[in-house]
Amino acid sequence: MDKDRIEGAKKQVVGSVKEALGKVTGNDRVEAEGTAEKTAGKIQGKAGEAKDAVRDAVKR
Repeated sequence: MDKDRIEGAKKQVVGSVKEALGKVTGNDRVEAEGTAEKTAGKIQGKAGEAKDAVRDAVKR
C-alpha cells in the first residue's frame, strides 16, 4: 500500500474533525480549513491508489 493512501486517509479524518468542530463552534475559518484538508486527503488517497495500480501493472 502506498504511503500517500495512508497519509490521505489521515488528512481526511483530521479534516472531518476540524470541519465538525468549526460547525459546532460556529467558526467558519476552522470549518473551511477542515473541508479543504479533507478534500486534499481525498486527492492524495487517489494519487496513492494510482501509484499502487501502476506498481501492480508493472509487476505483472
